[in-house]
Amino acid sequence: MNILLLGSGGRESAFAWKIAQSNKCSKLFIAPGNAGTGQYGTNIDIKVNDFEGIKQAVLANSINMVLVGPEEPLVKGIHDFFLADEQLRSVPVIGPQREGAQLEGSKDFSKQFMVRHNIPAAASRTFTRDTMQEGFDYLPTIGLPIVLKADGLAAGKGVLICLTVQEAQQELIEMLTEAKFGEASSKVVVEQFLQGIELSVFVLSDGNNYKVLPSAKDYKRIGEGDTGLNTGGMGSVSPVPFASDEFLQKVEQRVIIPTIEGLKQEGIPYKGFIFIGLMNCGGDPYMIEYNCRMGDPETESVMMRLESDFVDLLQGVAEGNLDERELKISDKVAATVVMVAGGYPGEYLKNKTITGIENVRGSQVFHAGTYMDGDDIKTSGGRVLAITSLQDNMFNALQQATADASRIYYDGMYFRKDIGFDLL
Repeated sequence: MNILLLGSGGRESAFAWKIAQSNKCSKLFIAPGNAGTGQYGTNIDIKVNDFEGIKQAVLANSINMVLVGPEEPLVKGIHDFFLADEQLRSVPVIGPQREGAQLEGSKDFSKQFMVRHNIPAAASRTFTRDTMQEGFDYLPTIGLPIVLKADGLAAGKGVLICLTVQEAQQELIEMLTEAKFGEASSKVVVEQFLQGIELSVFVLSDGNNYKVLPSAKDYKRIGEGDTGLNTGGMGSVSPVPFASDEFLQKVEQRVIIPTIEGLKQEGIPYKGFIFIGLMNCGGDPYMIEYNCRMGDPETESVMMRLESDFVDLLQGVAEGNLDERELKISDKVAATVVMVAGGYPGEYLKNKTITGIENVRGSQVFHAGTYMDGDDIKTSGGRVLAITSLQDNMFNALQQATADASRIYYDGMYFRKDIGFDLL
């Protein structure tokens, strides 16, 4: 079959690498892709939110399936666009329709969904500009620190952790009245801070059946020792050592099953990935957030451990028989180290020539913010490359990925050398 993959980051590079291994895929197209995805298929210069352009590409290339990588086209309704178009209706889209994508598109929607289906989560309330005074009254009642979340999509930057009530008041004013995160913060969820260790669990669902993919943990802070500004993710590991079988069983019973059943009860069709962001609080799972797609850079580690045919699983989602497909996961450990541009996550350097990728020995190099300039590979994004190694244990995987990252060079390059150290 001919497959179109939407996106251009490290997650899409990992998807493309895995799809290209399947004999069920005749041709792979990636829109827009990056310098790395071109080795697994054909890059097409179309933006992920250009639905008309995507339609033309689907028809021109006889596409049989579309896999959506990032959240924005899902929240904007690309799946609904296909279903509403006579020429596209028969082409399955892997990724939820707009209503299901609200699990990520609106923090308020997702929190209310958790309440309706008794899914354990932090206490919270949502406020708007009109109810700001009620927000001020609520702040001192939930303990410190206080978490503020922009309701809408804010490119991973709309979450603030405030250490005092005064700071939380000031941030709430900036979010609601000064549009600190644009339209995304016209509503703000004020949430209790959960104490524990974070992890992510990924679920693939056909709307009825589901498969639980490997757990992973990512590292958001720019600085070693988890310091400095938040980023889109500086690295990841899978599996997560503190996520025992007993803990994951609790996740399935208390979070995954109520989520799948809740979507069914509410008549929300859902074909695609559900990212479940969790806090392990003393051995009990608490929900932090849903995403309507796979995480990045967790996907790079998760795909490395997937031994079954990825396209076969996606076909199971499209056909509604995911329960009949085999999910086989490697017992080995995958570690990902993300290489970023100088200045990231602030204003960062671009158009720097990358050398040394051919020197990498025991890792897979997934491209994120890269493009081809003649024969040169150049940087274009804040996160540039994701170096992923699969080894017998975590120490070896981390050591290999870090050593291989050191073999690559571009002006201003930076990566954390302590990914996963907290777990060793």
